[in-house]
Amino acid sequence: MAKIKKKSVAPIYAVGVVWLVWACFLPLYQIWHYVAAAVVSLLVYVLGRKVIWRDRVMVTADPEPQPSPQEPQPKSQQPPKTQPEPPKDPELAALLDQRDKAMGEMRRLNDNIADPVISAQIDHLEDVTGKIIDHVAQNPQKRPQIRRFLDYYLPTTLKILNAYDRMGSTGISGTNIDGTKDQIESIMTTLVAAFDKQLDALFGEEALDISTDITVMEQMLAREGLGGTQLHSES
Repeated sequence: MAKIKKKSVAPIYAVGVVWLVWACFLPLYQIWHYVAAAVVSLLVYVLGRKVIWRDRVMVTADPEPQPSPQEPQPKSQQPPKTQPEPPKDPELAALLDQRDKAMGEMRRLNDNIADPVISAQIDHLEDVTGKIIDHVAQNPQKRPQIRRFLDYYLPTTLKILNAYDRMGSTGISGTNIDGTKDQIESIMTTLVAAFDKQLDALFGEEALDISTDITVMEQMLAREGLGGTQLHSES
């Protein structure tokens, strides 16, 4: 338990009353008048403090100890940050790694190449590449469908764009440089279309399944008299 001594302010107020009464009823125009008033004030203060308004002692519960702040641990002692677990399938891990490297390289080339048309085409290739590989990552049975895309079309496209970047960074014009750049600019439209077709081909089986389902449903609706024309006439 903790003891707190609380002093009263009443003696101070009493001293103020003494000076007020003295000023009203007794003289205060010589030094000894002030001395006498001070002596009386001191007596009133001591009497009030010791006899009338004594100090009060309050007992309080001990404050709970506060935990000391922990010092930051050196980096060598801090627990390592948890990293996301890599895919357990090594082929899937390699596929995602190839995606990240290819898209990162396209992004770097896009930053270097100033031509707005080529830049827009690289943006499109990067977006479609990510969609192709992400779709196959979620549907591993389709990996054989993009084998040639991964082994040839994608790396060759990056090789062509790297050549365009290097030649453009020379800052000069010449038969070889200009001719090669013109060829690359011409084939970029074909490459964009080829990447789009690769992505579209991945949905071939699903498109066939949906088409078959629609055909069967149309036949069943027709047999039961629930075709589109019948429903429209009834409504």
